[in-house]
Amino acid sequence: MNILPVIAESTAELTEIFKDLHAHPEIGLEEQRTSAIVAEKLRGYGVDEVHTGIGITGVVGIIYGRGGKDAGGKRVGLRADMDALPIHEQTNLPYSSKNPGKMHACGHDSHTTMLLGAAKHLAATRNFDGTAIMIFQPAEEGLGGARGMLADGLFDRFPCDEIYGMHNSPNGQPGTVGICKGAAMAGAAFFDITVTGKGSHAAMPQQSRDALVTASALVGQLQTIVARNVAPLDTCVLSVTQIHAGSAYNVIPETAQICGTIRYFKDSVYEIAETRMKEICAGFGAAFGAEIKVDLRNVFDVLMNDGDLSDAYMDAARDIVGEEMISRTDEPATGSEDFADMLKVVPGAYCRVGHTGTVPLHNPGFVLGAELLPVGASIMARVVERRLSLGDNVAEAAG
Repeated sequence: MNILPVIAESTAELTEIFKDLHAHPEIGLEEQRTSAIVAEKLRGYGVDEVHTGIGITGVVGIIYGRGGKDAGGKRVGLRADMDALPIHEQTNLPYSSKNPGKMHACGHDSHTTMLLGAAKHLAATRNFDGTAIMIFQPAEEGLGGARGMLADGLFDRFPCDEIYGMHNSPNGQPGTVGICKGAAMAGAAFFDITVTGKGSHAAMPQQSRDALVTASALVGQLQTIVARNVAPLDTCVLSVTQIHAGSAYNVIPETAQICGTIRYFKDSVYEIAETRMKEICAGFGAAFGAEIKVDLRNVFDVLMNDGDLSDAYMDAARDIVGEEMISRTDEPATGSEDFADMLKVVPGAYCRVGHTGTVPLHNPGFVLGAELLPVGASIMARVVERRLSLGDNVAEAAG
């Protein structure tokens, strides 16, 4: 393992930052404390420019290479997300969440910490020619944080020629790094279906148009969309995750609501699912004498990794962890990630880095192995040094 020197010397500091962020999780667009810490650390590390309030709580740091601000050159972006999840932590860690009902159960606290570590190294060494742009994004967990930063002029104000992101992976294999070229993570839509019938006394169901019965039947039929409309070699997931109806034992409810998600890797597949969902709901409304409204909205785009930049990212990771720890042919994941929205504007790549622990993400018992921090920080810094190469300094830095 070839942890970059500044980062190796800062491992204890990074661990303390990580534990502090973990103990004080903030939900998307509420990351006021987190973004303030990020801005303070960046300024303390000698980052040339620190911009706050981008996309509400986002932070951007700018580090110029050896030639300074006026030297020009390429611009490489590094991105980390900062938000937590509405989960009550059950790890019993000494640094577990102090905010009830909120938890860093997806590792964004580590992503923020690793990017801070990379920023510290790059600001201290400046072993590159060009500009490194550190992007700390809010609200990744389905609240549109990437789109919010883009709408706030992220790449107009801070142009990038290429951009890189990273996610922790609780695979029990610390130091492994993998990437999937092309379509790497699924696009996602969320849906809310509202069924409105006619309520009645439960003892006189003939007087009702039972919204609960309609919704229950509809759930089963929605599952036929993938089974009978999507080609077997295409990938699509449709999951109903919520159903809400009723308030008393003796009342047939007038309304019921169904909620869920669709995951896909091709826009054409999503269009099939969207069309069939609306058609099925319209047919059920006519058959059951109910009004059915469908609110179906895209939340994440398909994450597309550039093939050449994926290789460049893995070359940087190889410098840190060694060739035997690298995979360039990972399978696509049906999870979603809003870094995809940034990759639609700027080419780049997104990888996963393994750590100890195998409790899955988004679980109240999830524990992240802190040994990941200097590894991920070094890979992030290294890809900047490689992509903004100073010739022979690349080989020098690798040593």
